[in-house]
Amino acid sequence: MQNIDHIDRALLRVLQRDSSLSQRALAEAVGLSQNACWKRLAQLRKCGLLGQYTLRLDPRSLGLGFTAFVMVRTRHHDHHWLARFRSIVLAIPNVVEFHRIAGDYDYLLKIVAHDMHGFDLVYRQMIEQIDLDTVTSHIVMEAIADNRELPI
Repeated sequence: MQNIDHIDRALLRVLQRDSSLSQRALAEAVGLSQNACWKRLAQLRKCGLLGQYTLRLDPRSLGLGFTAFVMVRTRHHDHHWLARFRSIVLAIPNVVEFHRIAGDYDYLLKIVAHDMHGFDLVYRQMIEQIDLDTVTSHIVMEAIADNRELPI
């Protein structure tokens, strides 16, 4: 990160806002020639600052307007249990984020569903397949800031 300059930072900021820009538009946005822009992008990819390009879908438009954050505490911390738990959770398409965390709980999951019933089906699918100590769900009423840009 210490080897990037203000132009690289500008490229990263613009790409976070709209990664679909043409190389010409991107170059113009940061004041570079297309060739210089291409070289900088190649270097940012090479050093790992640019990952996979993806497109964010609108969950509500897809009927997935229900979001919950699920906190999980377990009594098990061995490699075998963790591998099985990861496998089970990652096989559930409604789990869109999955984090191992520090604190009172061990894992944090972000789950999207059509409604409370759909969430309950996901919840039951998870708890019926593996032994968990405590599961606490927090239902999202409003996403105030979702997927904000990284501060560069």
